[in-house]
Amino acid sequence: MPDPTVRNVRLLAGCQAFANIAMTLNMTVTALAAMTMLEDKGWATAPLGLQFTATMLTTFPASLLMRRVGRRAGFAIGTGIGVSGAGLAIAALFLGNFVLFCLAAVLIGSFMGFVSFFRYAAADTASEAFKSKAISLVLAGGVISAVVAPTLADRSFELLAPVTFAGTYVVMVMFVAAIWALLLFVQIPAPSIAKSKDTGRPLKQIVSNRVFFVAAAGAMIGYGAMTYVMTATPIAMLACGYLFTNTTSVIQWHVLGMFVPSFFTGHLIARFGVLQIMMVGAGMLVAAVLVNQSGIELMHFYAGLVLLGLGWNFLYIGGSTLLTQSYHPLEKAKVQGVFDTLIFATAASGSILAGMIQEISGWQTVNQGVLPLIAIAIGLIVWMMFLQRRPAS
Repeated sequence: MPDPTVRNVRLLAGCQAFANIAMTLNMTVTALAAMTMLEDKGWATAPLGLQFTATMLTTFPASLLMRRVGRRAGFAIGTGIGVSGAGLAIAALFLGNFVLFCLAAVLIGSFMGFVSFFRYAAADTASEAFKSKAISLVLAGGVISAVVAPTLADRSFELLAPVTFAGTYVVMVMFVAAIWALLLFVQIPAPSIAKSKDTGRPLKQIVSNRVFFVAAAGAMIGYGAMTYVMTATPIAMLACGYLFTNTTSVIQWHVLGMFVPSFFTGHLIARFGVLQIMMVGAGMLVAAVLVNQSGIELMHFYAGLVLLGLGWNFLYIGGSTLLTQSYHPLEKAKVQGVFDTLIFATAASGSILAGMIQEISGWQTVNQGVLPLIAIAIGLIVWMMFLQRRPAS
């Protein structure tokens, strides 16, 4: 693990931790905050849908921008957008303006579009053998958010009472701004002029490759299923009569399920293979759906959301690792941009649909909706395994 990889992994893990604290707070309270401004509660997850749509639309240009100005400068710009978005959300809550709140969600989503590249930035200075571990360890920074964010949500949602949830966004501003301090010490070589002009093979040729296709499909389905079910969870728990503190506790265990495995996911991929780990992830998503459909006791929510987080981790890290096998170094900006655009397009669709389906049909239907997608992921992974084992003719 040659320098500056060790240093970058540690710093970027810290950046990821701060970003995840902010985003966990955001995911916990956004739908509930929107409900305070709406008569039709079915639109409560619309701000989250707009947020993921903004993320989807930001990832590709953010990747190209970082290719030109460098990772650190790009992350600094994205962090500024995040601070602006959280600040605007505070103003929207004080004004009771749902449209302004949706605009804030768009800015927060654009921030997510930038920080989703922390994992790739760690891989920039890593050896081929260490890339999966570097990606995994940066995402492990999210463990801190699982420990800290729910407590912060409990303590802050009435901080600026009677304007409920405005205090949570104040805390978000603080953690997003803290990313700037860590970025000062990140050391990633700036792109050379030659590299900024040469983009390698045509994008169509790269994305038509089966390695890219399976990597993208696995990560999209893992991220989309996770976002869809998690977005509906606070609303479902409210409908079941649970307190906000119960919701934050369930989300805490969910986020732990998402990020604790990151300490060893890279090692598991190195030992057993990336497709095998992705298959385990898909199996965990199936298990999550089965648990969620078996009852609405508090323990069902805990167990189902933990399994949902575990499935996301294995599919997302597995897909991100498999992606690095599909492109040459000069092609990484455009390929990573397209990859994350596809992921967040799925997440955006899921988050918009979650509130409506939960409101119209309920928690059981929400969970049933992801089973066909998981079946597709399993089928593609099995297909890829078959092709890899088939002897060359």
